[in-house]
Amino acid sequence: MLKKRLIFTLLYKNGSFLLSRNFRLQKVGNIQWLFKNYHFETISDAIDELIVLNLDDDENKIPEFLQILEEIVGHCMIPVAAGGQIRNMQTASALLAHGADKLVVNTACFEQPEFIRELVSCYGSQCIVASIDWTYQDHPQVFSHSATQEQGLLNDHLQHLAKLEVGEIYLNAIHRDGTGQGYDFDVLHTIPENWKIPIIFAGGAGHSSHLSQALENPLIDAAATANLFNFVGKGLGNARNELLRSGAPLAKFNN
Repeated sequence: MLKKRLIFTLLYKNGSFLLSRNFRLQKVGNIQWLFKNYHFETISDAIDELIVLNLDDDENKIPEFLQILEEIVGHCMIPVAAGGQIRNMQTASALLAHGADKLVVNTACFEQPEFIRELVSCYGSQCIVASIDWTYQDHPQVFSHSATQEQGLLNDHLQHLAKLEVGEIYLNAIHRDGTGQGYDFDVLHTIPENWKIPIIFAGGAGHSSHLSQALENPLIDAAATANLFNFVGKGLGNARNELLRSGAPLAKFNN
């Protein structure tokens, strides 16, 4: 069986890492708090990839985020994807220059499709992760701008992203975000037939059993959580060990 991935997502804005619940944000701590409480010297043994998202809409603060990203990358030996405010090649190249292995894009997929094609052409599909924030309105609908602007049906957007040739999809349920109540698997019925693009499933993980359910699903390639409190301390490492003991298709690292 192909190995799947466990991913931790960090949300950052204006000097602080954040806890999100249904896209309502709460400040938790700065980067010193993060390193102290998440044992970054061993986090590479707990997760397969890290995603760091800049939620600040002030473009003047991008240099601050670049510094934070570089510091995080310096503390972990795993692939790191970074996103937020990627509207031009200058920002994209700066994120990669500061240690990102992949770029996470969202709003630009709606407003700047030619820019997404340019990113794919320049860096390759494998470098581009399209983030989708969705919830129900009769049918699964996609939202942008911190879940404030509706952008149409999820199925239509997925097909649009396939044409843009993005490398991965980060599928995040707004209504489950930060609740710790488990993922919403019903949305997988919306995935087009013969879908080939890897899916990172996010929104709702509160403990290892939720992660296990996601990793067991053949349509899901990676399970992600952004829950700072439920996986604080050695929580991520403990979750991975539990998943491995239960037979989850994760890589087993030699400590």
